[in-house]
Parts: sequence; C-alpha cells; structure tokens
Amino acid sequence: MDYMERALSLARLALVHASPNPAVGAVVVKDNVILGEGYTQPPGSSHGEIVALNQAAEQARGGTMYVTLEPCCHYGRTPPCTKAIIDAGISAVHMSIIDPNLSVCGRGKAELEEAGIKTFVGEREEEAQEINEAYIKYVGTGLPFVLAKFAISLDGKIATRTGDSKWISGEDSRRYVHTIRSQIDAIMVGVDTIINDNPQLTARAGLDGGFLEKQPLRIVVDSKGRTPPTARVLQLPGKTLIAATKDMDRERVKALTDAGADILELPGKDGRVDLRELLEQLGQKQMTSVMVEGGAAVFGSLFEQRLVDKLLVFIAPIIIGGLEAKNPVEGKGVEKLAQATNLERVKVERIGNDILISGYTAR
Repeated sequence: MDYMERALSLARLALVHASPNPAVGAVVVKDNVILGEGYTQPPGSSHGEIVALNQAAEQARGGTMYVTLEPCCHYGRTPPCTKAIIDAGISAVHMSIIDPNLSVCGRGKAELEEAGIKTFVGEREEEAQEINEAYIKYVGTGLPFVLAKFAISLDGKIATRTGDSKWISGEDSRRYVHTIRSQIDAIMVGVDTIINDNPQLTARAGLDGGFLEKQPLRIVVDSKGRTPPTARVLQLPGKTLIAATKDMDRERVKALTDAGADILELPGKDGRVDLRELLEQLGQKQMTSVMVEGGAAVFGSLFEQRLVDKLLVFIAPIIIGGLEAKNPVEGKGVEKLAQATNLERVKVERIGNDILISGYTAR
C-alpha cells in the first residue's frame, strides 16, 4: 500500500475547514499495518499528526509516520507536532514537502533528526503542493491564491447575444464546482454578474442538496454600490462583502448595510476598485484562496494585472455563435501574442460531457 497516497487523500478532506492552516494528512504505520490516521482539524484544534498519534496510542512507538507536510515545531494555536512525534517514540517520518512557513521551514525536520528520528522528504511532492497551493502562496506573499473559473462553448462564448447562460456546462461540471466552493475561502464576482444573473454563490451538497454549514465569503466588486439590496447573495446563508471605492454614495452604503452586506471601501483606479489592494485586504483577513467566477470585465482586469494564479475552464460541446454573444475575458487585451497569459502544468480531463482544462499562469 502507498501510505503517502493515503495521507494525501486524508489531507484533501481537511480542505473544507483547515484555512488559514495547511491541509495535512498523516498516517502511522508499523509492521505494514496502519495504526492511526488523521487530518487537520479546524483552526485551534488538533493537527493531522496529533489525530493519528492519538489513534495509534502506545502502539505508535517504533512506528513510521507518513505526513504530507513537514510537522510544525513552534507554539501557535496548538503545541508543536514535532514534540508529540518525539514523545510518541516514532522512529521515522516521511514528509512530502517542507513547510514554507518561516516559523518551520526545515526546523521541524531538523528537530526530529536531532532526536534520532530518520526523515525522508519528497514522496508525492507535486500532489502535496497542489493540495496546499493556496497556503503556500499565502505564507510566502500574504496574498490569497486566485483561481479563475468559467465555462465556455466550443466557440468560446459564455452566453448568447441575449445574455442567456444557464447552463453552458453540464451537471457533472457544476457539481465539481460546488466541491471547489466548499474548499475555498471566498467567491468573487463583478456587480454586473449580480445584476444580470442574480446568482447564489453558495456551496451546496450537490445541485439539489442543502447549503453546507461552512460557506465561502461572497465578494462583489461593485465600485459604485449598484448591487440591489434584494440580490440573492444578501438573502442566503453566509456573508457578503461589497468591495467599493471610497466615493461610494452614502445612501447606497446604508441601503446595502441594512440589507446585510459588509462594505469594504478601497482606493479606486479610474473610478474602479483597485483589485490588488482588495487582495491585500483579503490577505490581512486571513483569506488564503479566492475563486473568481465572473464577469468578463473583472477577468480582464485580473489578467491584465497578472493577478490570476490558476485557471479552470470548462468547455461544453455546444456552439452558440453570434457576433454579439459574450466572451469570458474583456478589458484591453494584449497587442501581441507574446504578451498573452500562458499556462503551465496544464491538465485536460473529462467531466461528464465537458472538457476541463486547468493550469497555472506562467510568471
């Protein structure tokens, strides 16, 4: 059995509640038998290593731990995992990746080695990095990981010329998106998406399931406060943040606040919200990941400012046509192909009848 693969599968379970902590999975093994396993609990609760050690109890002595991230060695909300590993008598620790957090970053590994524990690094490294890609960016920059997601037809349209867009992608793709929503900290859209589509922007248990207990923060980029107080994003479980400019009309501020919105007033660029400043503010609120779901103007600004980290594009097997049919990305666009945003580590997979293309923006 691939014990690190098991640890990675456990780490994925932690994505729904670990932020701003990393999502970590751990397995304790002795004589080819799994004695304990666990994954990161909500902030302030046990890390994955502790859950696994508690489950293994005294049998952990002389065993081997497989963990997806270097164990922490500092006191935060919880005591250091390295001390618990040493006290449990673990003889070897296999870790996928070193923790980029400067409070750890090799110190946890060194502490284990000083206690006579053998360490190994690098198993299933790429998968471990992908699971914690938001955490890795956040601890390195203080900014959230920005994931851009949209669905298009084969001819590159996101809606017909009349604005009809429900639904371009199939049911399997939309279920997939709800899984992602359950794992990220915030969903961002522009105000035109709110006005034209009146979306829910919630995480649900499938297409027909109920609302999940943990909802991502809904962010509406709305420079002038045009969001209707009756918008569905203000009526549903979870919180909604209106990102506006400082010259937003005071009456609009009151109307939206009374409707349940939180207002974040930011400096503007040409009368529009400064998106980089918005991301910095979200980072200060310990938001480690943001999924942007529209609209075309917001995507245009994000790509022009090189603020997107990863792209998910669902391609549906339909042709929409029409000169006036909508495109996914607007803005000025590039003048030369050499200036275009390129993707690296591209993956292509089938989701139902749709094709999902994903990749990371080249820096």
